[in-house]
Amino acid sequence: MDGFTAWLLGHVRDQDALGELARRAAADPDWPEEPDRLETFTEYLEGGHATRAALQDLTDAWVRYASR
Repeated sequence: MDGFTAWLLGHVRDQDALGELARRAAADPDWPEEPDRLETFTEYLEGGHATRAALQDLTDAWVRYASR
């Protein structure tokens, strides 16, 4: 596994919004792994009726991932 999902799962022990998102992804067997684009994950969360806060956490996580 490579890309955003792998990076995200490396943060499951973080005690912040990133860690919460990582734990959500780790517990979700349908969490997407590709294509490795922000839209992939945004559409997935929107399909599950995610809150604005969850979508913002995703965007913040993506920015951290992309800037590494």
